[in-house]
Amino acid sequence: MLVVMLGAVFMALLDSTIVNVATPTIRTDLGTTGSSLQLIVSGYTIAYATLLVTGSRLGARNGFRTVFLFGLVTFTVASLACGLAPGSVTLIGARVVQGVGAAAMMPQIYSLIQLNFEGAARARALSLYAAVIGLGVVIGQVAGGLLVSADLFGTGWRPVFLINVPVGVVLVIAGLRLLPQGKPPKPKGLDIPGLITLTAALLLLVVPLVMGHEQNWPLWMQVSLVASVPALVVFALVERAVARRGGAPLVPGRVLKTPGLVSGASANFFAMAGYAGFLFAFSQHMQSGLGESATRTGLTFAPLAIGVATGSLTWQKVPERLHRPMIATACVVTAVGYVAIGFDMRSGGHGGLALPALQLVVGIGMGYITSPLLTVALAQVKPADAADASGVMTTAAQIAQVLGVAAYGSVYLGTADGQGADSSAHAIFVTALLVTAGALLSALAALRLPRKRQTA
Repeated sequence: MLVVMLGAVFMALLDSTIVNVATPTIRTDLGTTGSSLQLIVSGYTIAYATLLVTGSRLGARNGFRTVFLFGLVTFTVASLACGLAPGSVTLIGARVVQGVGAAAMMPQIYSLIQLNFEGAARARALSLYAAVIGLGVVIGQVAGGLLVSADLFGTGWRPVFLINVPVGVVLVIAGLRLLPQGKPPKPKGLDIPGLITLTAALLLLVVPLVMGHEQNWPLWMQVSLVASVPALVVFALVERAVARRGGAPLVPGRVLKTPGLVSGASANFFAMAGYAGFLFAFSQHMQSGLGESATRTGLTFAPLAIGVATGSLTWQKVPERLHRPMIATACVVTAVGYVAIGFDMRSGGHGGLALPALQLVVGIGMGYITSPLLTVALAQVKPADAADASGVMTTAAQIAQVLGVAAYGSVYLGTADGQGADSSAHAIFVTALLVTAGALLSALAALRLPRKRQTA
């Protein structure tokens, strides 16, 4: 059961990065414009990020297994459509549908783990889940470069999407046999006003963040960003009104009051924003600044992936009473790794032997942050609230990655300004300092975690 769910997680996260290195080939093959190319890359992320909470509620209403399999089938069919797309319009539409499928799949995994694993088994399952998250983002860049470079059967960029099809078919067949039916879910209202206002607020926030830099921040994007704040306030007011009427708000207040949930989500938010943003900026520095190939750039991140896997699978050996200080310490260690990489790359070179060692440090630190954070944040969530807590955690992590790439990526691109290796080296140094500050904020949030964890 866990292999099926983690396989789906890996596919969804792989697709958020694997297409990045294929964009030059896509542009040449399909003759796409710059704006169309942006939508091919970002259409997936926009749909995914804005519909996660909706996917969570649909799981609670219609059954986690049912909605998970629906999302998996949707994602697989959309991947086939992407791989066979005759033009950019079809590809953009299929990418959006892929994002819809991922948004249906991902929130159900938290819920299924919460409901089907207990105690140490739950902690191990969440550790593997966090490891897959960390590895999927990194491996996507490696796999994309290898598949495009291989040009299998003269298909160019298309295997980047088609690889999901056989994997998805196997996962669907296995899921039908292995995923538990579970008890029929209690009917839960869809909270249509909440869905509309939250989706609108997230679109106002995510669309300009994803597309702003490439479009040179036109006025409508600036207005959209500003408008996202009152839109989120409207969503909060709508949720209060729904609760007063005895309805089922998307984010019940009692869920947010669960000890450790908000502080855990906050710490994970800052950690994931920095991780995703630094990966993006460092990848740009390697390719644009130092002239490395996409494949070589991806392989450079191998020590980081090894570190994430190592940390995610070994943190449980630390006594439970030390988990809170362990997470905060890991945040500080990660911060030190980021700033050390910044200084190492500041001279404009390739980093030498110090770079893989420092990446390993950052990776281990991330493994000791994300896995235990998921366990601690969800430990006291009641089974009846598993879906809503899943929506909060998954959405926070996904929005963090979007914000991290947008914010830190904009800092790097704006500072580098396309002026060569020295300018790029200075830009990655500045970016590393800001990511370090974010990691320290994650440490502060982690210190607010409950001192003692009690399994729900």
